[in-house]
Amino acid sequence: MNFASRAGLAALLVGVLAACSKSDSLPTPPAGAPATRHEEKPPHGGTAVAFGNGVYHLELVLDATAGKLSAYVLDDEMEEFVRIKQPSFEAVATIDGRRETLVFHAVADSATGETVGATSLFEASAGWLKTTKSFDAVLTKLEIRDTTFAAVAFNFPKGNALD
Repeated sequence: MNFASRAGLAALLVGVLAACSKSDSLPTPPAGAPATRHEEKPPHGGTAVAFGNGVYHLELVLDATAGKLSAYVLDDEMEEFVRIKQPSFEAVATIDGRRETLVFHAVADSATGETVGATSLFEASAGWLKTTKSFDAVLTKLEIRDTTFAAVAFNFPKGNALD
């Protein structure tokens, strides 16, 4: 093989390698298309209560038939459960001018390995939850990891949207 043939072959090889080294990129959205935004969605379809500007969340899920309100402690994007040490916490609800205290107790689950003192699920029961569809409340104190949150106001079923 002569020098010109080798030079041509080398140029061809460099061109092929350059074409293969192009990085794959996402297609550019068409002009005027809405921007995509990650939106946190409660995994059980419940009410989101944000803590610390959305660093953590509680998802509240009502079982009106049983008069039970479940509270799941979740991360910032409401994708991962966050186990906490606290064995219980309270929320003071206002219904038609009267105050009612909901005491949420830790729920152990052998299937997930969660125990009282290391769980992400809490439950409160009250007869008025069977008939009350909406109420304002204040969560008195909740410690998530090393941060204590106090006097967090929310509405059920609206939550406490940060936007």
